[in-house]
Amino acid sequence: METLAGSVARVADYPIAPCFLERWSPRAFRPEPITEAELMTMLEAARWAASSSNAQPWRFVYARRDTTAWPPLLDLLVPNNRGWAQHASALVFFVSQELMPSRECQALVASPTHSYDVGTASGHFALQAHLMGWHTHGMYGFDQGRAAEVLRTPPNHRIEAVYAVGRIGDPAALPEPLRSREMQSGRHRLTALAYEGHMDTRG
Repeated sequence: METLAGSVARVADYPIAPCFLERWSPRAFRPEPITEAELMTMLEAARWAASSSNAQPWRFVYARRDTTAWPPLLDLLVPNNRGWAQHASALVFFVSQELMPSRECQALVASPTHSYDVGTASGHFALQAHLMGWHTHGMYGFDQGRAAEVLRTPPNHRIEAVYAVGRIGDPAALPEPLRSREMQSGRHRLTALAYEGHMDTRG
C-alpha cells in the first residue's frame, strides 16, 4: 500500500477491509467546495450507526465553506485548529442527547451510552467520507463555553467533537510542527489491546 513520505506502513494483524487502513486524519486541506448532497451522504451513514435501545442520540450541526453558517462555526475552533481547518470544505459538530426514553414509561431518563453511540456514528461518518474520496479530522479543540450558545443546543445535550471535512492539500502549507506530523500513524498491536477473559496482565 502506498504511504506518505515519513509515515508508518499500515499493516493489519488480521485481514480487514482496506478502508480501515486507508482512512487517516490529515490537516492539510485545499479550499474546495462540497455539495450538500455529498455531506448529507456522509451524515446518512452516521445516521445508521447502532445505538442503545435505538435511541439515536446523535445530532449534527454543520456548515459548508462559503456559506453564512461557516464563519461562526469556524470561529469556535481554538486558534491552532482554526489555522488549518479554515481550508476545509465543511465543519460538522457531533452533539449527543443525554436523555433517552425509558423502556418502562414515557419519561426520559439518563442515557449511559450517549457519547459512545455518537462516537460510533462519527466512525461511520469518517469511513463514508473516505469511501467518497474525502478526508476528515476530528477535534475537541473548540470553545466549550461559546459552542452551546452558537450552536443553540437544547438543554441535556453535549457537544462531543467537531470534524473538518476536505480534500487533501499540500502539507507544505502547514506551519511547523504540524507539517512534520502530517502523516499516517500506526496503531498498537492487537496483542497489547485484546484480553481473553480478564485484563490481568500478570499471566
